[in-house]
Amino acid sequence: MPGANFRATAARPSHPTLHTRLQMQRIVPFPAAGLASALALAAALAAASPLAAQPAPHKRIQAVMNRPEFAHAHWGMEFYDIASGKVLMSHNGDRLFVPGSTTKVVTMATALQALGPDHRFRTRVYRTGPIRDGVVQGDIVLVASGDPNISGRVRDGAYAFIDQDHSYGGQPLPSDPLTTLREMAQQVAAKGIKGLTGQVIVDASLYREGARELGTRIVLSPMIVNDNVIDIVVTPGRRAGEPASVTVSPKTSLLTVQASITTADSGATAQLRTVEDSTSKDRRFLVLTGSVPVGAPSNRRWAVPQPSRFGEITFAEVLTDAGVAAIPRLASRVVDPAALAARYADSLLVAEHVSLDLTKEAVVLLKTSQNLHASNFPLLLGALKGGNGRTGFDIARDWLTQEGLDLDGAVQGDGAGGDAYFAPRFMTRLLARIWAKPWAREFKAALPTLGKDGTLAEIQVGAPAAGKVFAKTGTYGSYDPLNRRQLIHGKGLAGFFTSKSGREVAFAIYVNNVAVASGDPAQVAGQALGEVAAIAWETVK
Repeated sequence: MPGANFRATAARPSHPTLHTRLQMQRIVPFPAAGLASALALAAALAAASPLAAQPAPHKRIQAVMNRPEFAHAHWGMEFYDIASGKVLMSHNGDRLFVPGSTTKVVTMATALQALGPDHRFRTRVYRTGPIRDGVVQGDIVLVASGDPNISGRVRDGAYAFIDQDHSYGGQPLPSDPLTTLREMAQQVAAKGIKGLTGQVIVDASLYREGARELGTRIVLSPMIVNDNVIDIVVTPGRRAGEPASVTVSPKTSLLTVQASITTADSGATAQLRTVEDSTSKDRRFLVLTGSVPVGAPSNRRWAVPQPSRFGEITFAEVLTDAGVAAIPRLASRVVDPAALAARYADSLLVAEHVSLDLTKEAVVLLKTSQNLHASNFPLLLGALKGGNGRTGFDIARDWLTQEGLDLDGAVQGDGAGGDAYFAPRFMTRLLARIWAKPWAREFKAALPTLGKDGTLAEIQVGAPAAGKVFAKTGTYGSYDPLNRRQLIHGKGLAGFFTSKSGREVAFAIYVNNVAVASGDPAQVAGQALGEVAAIAWETVK
C-alpha cells in the first residue's frame, strides 16, 4: 500500500527500513525467583574453572568487549565453521548466558522439525444444527487451531510484517486485522445462512488458555486474533494546542476508547495516561488523556484479557456485517468442548481457513521477535504431537538429543526467552544442525538481516557486513531503581554468515549484565553485538 512501511515475507527489500526504536516493552523484569536464580547462576559462573584453550576473539572484537560500558558485564561467544566443524573463535563458549529472544531459534527450529515446513493451520467453523429457511437451528462454532495469523497479515501469498511489531508499540499493519475472520464469515454467508437460533462459540480447548507470555504479558491461547491485542494509534494535530485523533483497530464492541489528548510542541515527550474500567467482561472502557508532540504519533496496544471471548465477539460482529445475524455466546453460558466436538462432521462444516505454510510464520516470528507466537508453540506442540502427557519441551528435548547436542548447555522454560539460559557452543551446534535440514534456506531467510530488516534493521547499517549477516536478536532486562537506570540481564545474537573469506559460519554472541541509561538500552549492547558479528564476518580466515 502506498506510504505503508511494512514488508511481506515473500521478499526482503535491499534497503533499510526506518522505524521507531525498540521499546522497553521488550525488556521485562525478572520474577523474584528468576532474579534470585540469575544471581546464583552468575556467582556459579564466576567460580567456574577456566575453559580449555580455544582460538581467542580477534583483537578488534576484544576492543569492543573492553569498552567502559561493559566493565562489569560478562561476554560469551563462539564462531563455528559448519563445513569443517572447526571452532574459529571462542570466549566462554561453554558457559550459560541469559539469551533473551535468541531462544526463538530453538523454538522455531523445533516446530519446523516436529510439524514439518509444509504444516498449515486449519481453522474450521461448524454449525451444530440443520439449516431451515436460512437459519441455523443451533450454534456456529469456530474451532481454534493455534494459527497465530488470524489477522490482516496475509498479503500476496506471504505474511506482511513491520520491523518493529505492533505488540512492542510499533506501527500496526495498514490492513484490516479482521480480514481472516471476514473471509470465513463470507464463506458462512455463501452457504445461504442468514442467521442462527443459538450463538457464536469459540472452541479454544486445543490447549489451555490464560497464561501470559513473559515479555509483553499478552494472554496465550489457541485463539489468536490480531496477536490478541487491540491497536490504539494517537495522531497529533498539525500545530501545538490542537486536539489529537485516536484510531482503534480492530473496532469492536469489546473496547470503547474515550480520549482527551492535545498536541504538544515538536520535540516534547509524549505524556499519555490510561484508566481502564473493567467492570464488565464484554464491555471494557479505556480513558486516554495527556499530550503527544507534533509529528510524533504514539502507538499503544491493549492486551485482550480473554482471547477466546475476543474471538466470539469479533466473529459474531463480522458475521453480522456479512449478512448473517449473530450474537456471541452469552457470558453466563458454559459449554462442554467434548459435546461440541461430537458435531464436528464434514457435513456440518460451513467455513475453513487454511494458513500459509510454517516457513512463512517463521519469518514473522523471527524477523519481528514475536513473543506471543513463540510462547504458544510449546503448548501447540504438546497438543498436536505430545500424547501421554508429553509437553512441547519433551518433544524439543527428544529432538535435540537425537541431534547429539549437549543439553547441559541449554535451559529452557518458555518459548520466547523470558526463562532460558544457553551456552554459545550449544547454540552454534544447533545452528549447524539446522543448516543440514531441508528447510535450512527458509530458516536463514527468516532471520533478521544485519542493517536491513527485522530487529536488526538499525544495527550496523553502514558496515560492510550489512546485508550479509542473518541472526536472531535477544534482549532481556529490568529497571534498576537504586541507580535509576536499566540493567540488561541478557543481550544475544545468533545466526549465520558467509564470511568474507568464504566460510559458512554459525555463531552465537552474548553479553550479560550491562548497565545502561534509560531511553533505548537495547541499542547500546545491540550495536556492540552487531559490530562483533561484522568484525568476525570480515576477519575469520
